[in-house]
Amino acid sequence: MNYLPLLILAGSVALLMYGMKVMSEGLQKMAGSKLRQVLGTMTTNRFTGILTGAFITTAIQSSTATTVMTVSFVSAGLLTLTQAISVIMGANIGTTATAWIMVLGGSSNYMQYVVYCAIVVAIACIYSNKSRNLGEFIMGLALLLLGLTTLSANAKGMHLDQNAAVQEFFGSMSSHGYASYLLFLFIGGILTCSVQSSAAIMAITMTLCSTGVLNIYMGIALVMGENIGTTVTSNIVALSASTQARRAAMAHMVFNVFGVIWVFSIFPHFVDFVCSIVHYDPHSPIADKSILSVVLAAFHTMFNVCNVLILVWFLNPLAKVVSLIIPSKGSEEEDESKLMYIGGGLLSTSELSILEAKKELNLFAERCQKMFRFIPDLLHMEKGDDFNKLFSRIEKYENITDNTEIRIADYLNKVSEGRLSAESKVEIQHMMRQVSELESIGDSCYNLARTIRRKRQRSSTEDFTEKQYEHIHNMLNLADSALTQMIYIVKSTELKESDINKSQNIEIEINNYRKQLKSQNIVDINDKLYDYQMGVYYMDMISECEKLGDYVINVIEIAGPKKSY
Repeated sequence: MNYLPLLILAGSVALLMYGMKVMSEGLQKMAGSKLRQVLGTMTTNRFTGILTGAFITTAIQSSTATTVMTVSFVSAGLLTLTQAISVIMGANIGTTATAWIMVLGGSSNYMQYVVYCAIVVAIACIYSNKSRNLGEFIMGLALLLLGLTTLSANAKGMHLDQNAAVQEFFGSMSSHGYASYLLFLFIGGILTCSVQSSAAIMAITMTLCSTGVLNIYMGIALVMGENIGTTVTSNIVALSASTQARRAAMAHMVFNVFGVIWVFSIFPHFVDFVCSIVHYDPHSPIADKSILSVVLAAFHTMFNVCNVLILVWFLNPLAKVVSLIIPSKGSEEEDESKLMYIGGGLLSTSELSILEAKKELNLFAERCQKMFRFIPDLLHMEKGDDFNKLFSRIEKYENITDNTEIRIADYLNKVSEGRLSAESKVEIQHMMRQVSELESIGDSCYNLARTIRRKRQRSSTEDFTEKQYEHIHNMLNLADSALTQMIYIVKSTELKESDINKSQNIEIEINNYRKQLKSQNIVDINDKLYDYQMGVYYMDMISECEKLGDYVINVIEIAGPKKSY
């Protein structure tokens, strides 16, 4: 038996999948941050949300990436559930563009000439640093089209429509009416879940139909199964996210399942309607089967557009349905230790994953300042129960900072294994260092709290003097100003030299103030204004604030060069 055709078949499918990935990565590298900005701002109502989802998915050729980004926005509270559902609806329309690319790419006999010319152009662009991302996009598109044309040519060469065993197999599976439709729908869903690429299964379906092996009804049943199978990825990614994020991912599945149910209720009539649009008679034995790829692409588009037109008026009921499927945890707050922007899986490209990690790092910086601002309250807490409760909260935050450092660092390590530009590799290194310094800020906050507790446990009668309290508050205010400026710099997209200078001036002021207080502390102890041990607690707090300022300036110095690309 000659296994070469089967190897060519498997290789062409793999080439198609890899081409789609490279093409999507190239597009996302060129416009990743802008697409995120569009997603975050152009969702004021259900219709702009749909247009936004369709635009982004058409641009990056990945409904999964759009859905995962949407889930992260919901998790962070930047999108409501209904806004997210509208974006996901649009993503389902945008993803139909992939099928039309396959139709156009696999229909020309001269496509291989175009492919090899495109590869030459792509290589020239890749070796030109300025056009590297464009080159990756062209290369991905060329590989996708090469995979399609090879798949189509190989399938025709195998003459599957004349193979008795193949014909008998598909004939036996297609002779049970609606049961056969359900069987092929199930197969389509399982295959898409297995290979995590609806594009690959769509290409195989087009090939089987256009070569006459599979009739159009069974082919469309496979396409419907692919629509359900492709929703699994976003639901897996959302498992570790907030309740609202999991609901957004579930809405994607509910949307497609609803579409499958209503189309199945009128399945033969709906398929005949789509066939009539492209002038194909599914009941004619002499009908041109070469246009069945067009029929499948047309069905895919009609299915999603009609589904959106039906459900766009029922966003709130749909939100209620997914809320019933995934109930909230009562009045219990979401665990503050959860990462808001990144979860267990990466986005479809490392470049977009870096953007997610950057958002998480910004949130980490804000949590550090929130933790620090508990310190003045703890310093003046009188009641023992209230003191213990606040100290426990600070202790909890310290554990959160430790876990956050590990989880962000692990995520960045995974991202670094992907295909990255030189600038992105440097940016990941900077972010890894920043995460470590932010965790050290959390340690300093905890050390301040422990010093206050030790001072409190030593004696209930002894306390800092009024002057000591004044100096401590001045130092805490300086440290808080440093943290505020740090957060501004870390979040800033256009950093000015004056911003760095401002932080450095605060750091100099902190250092000078500590030196001044250290000298004054020795004089005050000698003058018997307070005892030596109280002076130790006092200087421990001052010195810890100075250390915190050092960690802050480290974060800022790391951020500075990174912003100057």
